[in-house]
Amino acid sequence: MPHKLTRLHILLFIATFITTLLAGAIQSGVIPWEEPEKIYLGLPFSITLLLILMAHELSHYFMSRKHNVSATLPYFIPAPPIPMIIGTFGAIIKMKPPIYDRRALIDIGASGPIGGFILSVIAIIIGLKLSNITPLDGFHNHPEGIILGESLLFALLTKLVLNITPDKYTIMLHPIAFAGWVGFLVTSLNLLPIGQLDGGHISYALFGEKHKWIAIGMIPLLIFFGLKFWPGWIAWAVIMIIVGYKHPPVIYPNVRLDKGRKLIGWISLLIFILTFMPVPLEVVMSGG
Repeated sequence: MPHKLTRLHILLFIATFITTLLAGAIQSGVIPWEEPEKIYLGLPFSITLLLILMAHELSHYFMSRKHNVSATLPYFIPAPPIPMIIGTFGAIIKMKPPIYDRRALIDIGASGPIGGFILSVIAIIIGLKLSNITPLDGFHNHPEGIILGESLLFALLTKLVLNITPDKYTIMLHPIAFAGWVGFLVTSLNLLPIGQLDGGHISYALFGEKHKWIAIGMIPLLIFFGLKFWPGWIAWAVIMIIVGYKHPPVIYPNVRLDKGRKLIGWISLLIFILTFMPVPLEVVMSGG
């Protein structure tokens, strides 16, 4: 069922545009309240990130409409540019059950991550070409600040696009590349095979009720990653326990997936592996 564009949708989008614009300007070294005439420098990051989020959510929306599932248009969620850095908590759509079968579930669940992933790859390729590269010999050590983690695909794209050995250089990502990096992070988080995340939809579509064992197994795995690599994974484990790691059943569970949809499910798993970062970011202080 089509959903109307409301005043709330528009206001949230404008607010998110402003906060991501400010975040992009701050990333470019601009202090917005001191140099308001330079806020435009935040446009490359803001526009790229909003396009990635829009692609993700609208892909869900149109697939929901295709399968006669009631869904809202995207609600963008603004966030303070400091300390959030990116100026947004993302975007969401609201879907109302029922979802009739596993075919609809995998179409709706996989479309968003795949749509956002494609734009993220394009952004990273373009942004890497515009990024500044400095040999590490030019520093006494790694520069202090926020060090972004690398997924398997990001590392591969870096090597292919820049033709360098990453561990010998410091890459100051262009805002477009950084927006693509955020897109990878959003994609991997959404593809965790738990609950009603996109990955949970896909996992349930592929494995039915057996999905719950995958979801249950992910909780201690996230805790392990939190203790071993990045504390944020523990927070994610807690959130998944509170929100719920199980997936509600579809109306017609016996309708089987065709080969094409199974392939989409496995492609989504591959995208998760390629975009996942054990340590999404770390803060390096002076002398770190």
